[in-house]
Amino acid sequence: MLMDGDDIGKWLQQQKNPGTWARLLPEQQERLSTLGIKPLEEPSPAPAAKGATKGTSKAQQAFQRGLTALAQWVEREGHRPVPRGHSEQIAVGGEAEPVVIKLGVWVSNTRARRDKLTQEQLDALRKLGMDWA
Repeated sequence: MLMDGDDIGKWLQQQKNPGTWARLLPEQQERLSTLGIKPLEEPSPAPAAKGATKGTSKAQQAFQRGLTALAQWVEREGHRPVPRGHSEQIAVGGEAEPVVIKLGVWVSNTRARRDKLTQEQLDALRKLGMDWA
């Protein structure tokens, strides 16, 4: 279906993409949810510190936020290396404003500490093209 020359079906599929969904403002996500539109796979939510899930450590939350930012980068830029000084804004559930993640530093620190990551974390990084994981 076309509306003003735009393919609505294609647009809808893009909105359901977890990476696109993560870049939407909370108000936009809420409006789409009201219409029954949800992301295809729930993006790994980066819980706000004040609304943290029981059993989720701050380190796990920080990793999830970094992973969300990395997924957003990869979707937009492909598998180009992240410059060390690059910051990425991500939408975080419960926060009115996007959160800024120092993605270049996060990637560098995560690589340096990869021996402390769980297998699940390493697998998630590999899926996003981090061959060092």
